[in-house]
Amino acid sequence: MNHTIKIKKGLDIPLGGLPERTLIDVRCIERYAVKPPDVVGFTPRLLVAEGDMVAAGQPLVTDKHDPRLTLPSPVHGTVEAIVRGEKRKLMEVVVRKDLEDLKDPKNHKDLTPEAPVWWMIKERPFGTIANPDHKPKGIYVSLRDTNPLAPDLDFALKGREQEFEAGVKALEAIAEVHCVRAEGPHPAGNIGTIIASLDPINKGECVWTVNAQDVANIGRWYLTGEYRPERVISVGGPAAKTPHYYRVLCGACLKQLTDAQLMDNSYPSLTRTTNTTRIISGSPLNGTTVAADGFLGMYDQQLCFIEEGDHYDFMGWLMPGLKKYSFSKTFLSGVIGTLGNIGSLIPIHYNFNTNVHGSVRPFLFTGNFEQVFPFDIYPLQLIKACIVGDVELQEKLGIYEVEPEDFALCEFIDPSKTEIQTIIREALEVLRKEAIA
Repeated sequence: MNHTIKIKKGLDIPLGGLPERTLIDVRCIERYAVKPPDVVGFTPRLLVAEGDMVAAGQPLVTDKHDPRLTLPSPVHGTVEAIVRGEKRKLMEVVVRKDLEDLKDPKNHKDLTPEAPVWWMIKERPFGTIANPDHKPKGIYVSLRDTNPLAPDLDFALKGREQEFEAGVKALEAIAEVHCVRAEGPHPAGNIGTIIASLDPINKGECVWTVNAQDVANIGRWYLTGEYRPERVISVGGPAAKTPHYYRVLCGACLKQLTDAQLMDNSYPSLTRTTNTTRIISGSPLNGTTVAADGFLGMYDQQLCFIEEGDHYDFMGWLMPGLKKYSFSKTFLSGVIGTLGNIGSLIPIHYNFNTNVHGSVRPFLFTGNFEQVFPFDIYPLQLIKACIVGDVELQEKLGIYEVEPEDFALCEFIDPSKTEIQTIIREALEVLRKEAIA
């Protein structure tokens, strides 16, 4: 079922470095990684060892609590490294591609947990891999990504219309599929905004969600038996040399992309001592920092290059700030931007950096959150309930409807510099663990 919704509340952040609609197909990347920490609630158990030969779609790790849920290898090749973090936490399983990608000759007509594409289906609340034992009241697909510098999904899916339709057909065998195009500012394209607009989640209910590009990947597997987790990703940001689109596989090593995009910026500043770039896998609002030779996140479809905020401007907020973005109109640009033709004096897009321009301070009640939060929820009250751990109040205020990404804009405009997304995730984790206990 196709829907169109219109959202009025929100904010489109004018981040510089918008990618050109030029697509580069990168097929020579040799190293790929499966990253269990990218999957909420997944407790990995290794199924392979270093040096093992693996096929595309072969499980590399499985969930200790539900062996049906697995994370497969994106390519044929050899397990090159198993990377662990603190307390031997499994961080990455790295596979070096050394064989041609071959189609699996098996007949794949039923979408089951044993399918290599099952991990692409996520469940709300909590954002985990879909539980095969649950009956969702619907499967939702967003046809527009409104995150800053996000890829144009119409462009990304061009030529894959047949695969997309096949993916929808495969998913319809499980539950009704809702393909939704959202109009309006960010977070209109967030799947949480869409679900809240059409059919909010109540306690005891669940819905499943799939990224639009993954629907096409499921369709490819459904039609041909080939497991190829393909992504058209946007690569941009104020610190990117030549922003445009790349076609890669999920978990691809980013070194080839970052070598082509990193540049030595020279922004004038009286107190500037270093000049580095932060590379973010995913949205700049809620993505993950990765190394220049790191790997694309499992669910990510963009890569953002932003200047590190490791310097301070002369006199800080006392300056007029004609080239600084201001939601609360702290700088003069926030006022001039509302005055029609005079607004042409300032840039349309801004070279943001990672500086938060202040330290953590007491929680301020400004009323700004309601301007960018399109849910029928009191955001400030819900955040406070999460901070104090009042589960009953969280449920009354709609905690099951949201994910941390739904509060990304609130965190962006928050003058208190509070890590709101972390607060929401920790509250959801408490509820998730209680639900499975």
